[in-house]
Parts: sequence; C-alpha cells; structure tokens
Amino acid sequence: MIAIFGKTFNKNNAAHAQALFDYLEKKKMKYVVEKNFLQMMRDEMDLKADADTFSNFNDIKKDTDVVFSMGGDGTILDAVVMIQESEIPILGINFGRLGFLASLGKDQIHAAVDAIEKGSYMIDKRTLIQLQTNKPLFEDSIALNDMTIQRRDQSSMITVNAYLNGELLNTYWADGLIIATPTGSTGYSLSCGGPIIYPTSNNFVITPVAPHNLNVRPMLVNDDAILSFEVTGRGDSFLCTLDARHKAIDSTFQLAVKKAPFHANIVRLTDQSFLTALKTKLNWGSDTRN
Repeated sequence: MIAIFGKTFNKNNAAHAQALFDYLEKKKMKYVVEKNFLQMMRDEMDLKADADTFSNFNDIKKDTDVVFSMGGDGTILDAVVMIQESEIPILGINFGRLGFLASLGKDQIHAAVDAIEKGSYMIDKRTLIQLQTNKPLFEDSIALNDMTIQRRDQSSMITVNAYLNGELLNTYWADGLIIATPTGSTGYSLSCGGPIIYPTSNNFVITPVAPHNLNVRPMLVNDDAILSFEVTGRGDSFLCTLDARHKAIDSTFQLAVKKAPFHANIVRLTDQSFLTALKTKLNWGSDTRN
C-alpha cells in the first residue's frame, strides 16, 4: 500500500497530483491519503468521495510499503518524523522549489509509480540525529538535517560550551551552532561555510553561525560520539531547532545529540544519485571550462 502525505497544496500542482491519483487507479494500486492533505486537494481535483484516509500514521504503518511525500524537502522532513522508527521508505515528489531530497520531478510521476510496482528502485539509508534534554522540549526528538542552537531575534551573540563525549571541545562565541548530519550538510550548514559530506559518511559536522573568532571553523566528528551543550548569553532565552521545528530555551537547559538508533530510508530511482543532485541543484562543478 502507498501512503500519500503532504503539508500544503498549491492549485498550480493540481494537474500533476491528479495524474498521480489517476495512474494509481489505472494500476489498481491501493493507496491511502493523509486526511488534512486530502481535504486541501478536494476543491481543485476530481478525487474519489470514498478515498481511504489516515490521521494517525500508527494506524496504517504496518500495511504501508512506501510513503509518497508530495511537496518540497520540508515535507520529507515532516514525513521522517511521522514515520519514526518504522523506517518505511519515502519517495519525494518535488512540488516545492529546490527539491534536493524530493528530487523526483512532476513529470516523473508515472515512472515513479512503475518503479514502485516493479520494485526497481534503490534505498538510501540516511542517518538521523536524536536530541536529549534535561527538561521536556520537543514531542518528537529526531531530525534528518540538523539540530541548532541560536540567538533570538536581534539579541546579542550567545556562548555555547560544546562537549565531545563529556570532554570540553570548544566554547563558541557566535550567533549559533549547527549540528548537521551528512544529509543536512547541504542545507543550513553549507550556507554557513560547512563542508559537503557524502550521505554514507559516518560523521556529524559542527558548524558555527557567524563566530566571533577568526580561528573557529566547522569540524567533523564521528557519528558514534555524544555531543552535549550548555548555552548562555545576555538574553533570557535562546532558540533550539530540530529541522523546521523550533522551541525557546533558557540557560537551564542541557542539550545532547547522538545518532538515532534507526534510519530514514529515502527512495531513489536508478538514474538518480547524490552527485547528480549536487550538479543539477547546487551547480556543483559548474565552470565554462567544463
């Protein structure tokens, strides 16, 4: 069974979304749609009145073979949190902008359905970060891209004491600190000067945001390490994020991140690759001499 998931819907994508549902019907493939997402689409599309829906993924995950994530990369991040430890594969159809993770184009919908039907696809296992805190913070504690600690609004820089397996690694004077997975290395971390990490590398990257020290640079650590943090500053509160989710914290919070005990499984068609995505989405290696 295919579970279809999305967070927002733009009527400009209605024809492509309709093509997906029509093709699934033609193939007589069983599917179920997230209830709120289905409601968003009904006004713009011709959908079955009795289409099967789900509100709680726990009710259907034992029967689900693949999740179709219809949106951008942010929708995949939300799908990962929804799926949790079930590790059900996610296929991203890019209805967003960049589409680095959701790399399948709107014109490839039929090819995607055919690949799922035939089993002619590959699975990329992506490392997840798991956040632990001394006080309740996030309802779901995993992230595919990164965990960050940041100053809020226009407040002054913050001070973050970072520990590697209990030993002081560094004290960062900066606007924030990013702990990114290999998947997240091409996101926020990259924009702050962090390196690109190949997805199968067993590393995390620690990237400071606007550090107030010329000798502070991003650093790679093994992903079997435990990283812990204490944050202080002139302000009363700071920001902690897990992918797109964010919460306010203060200096009484103690934070630690480690590799989650399960993976996110991202579906990749056989003609796609990480290097292809770098070249087409981020213009990696673009040079008139090439």
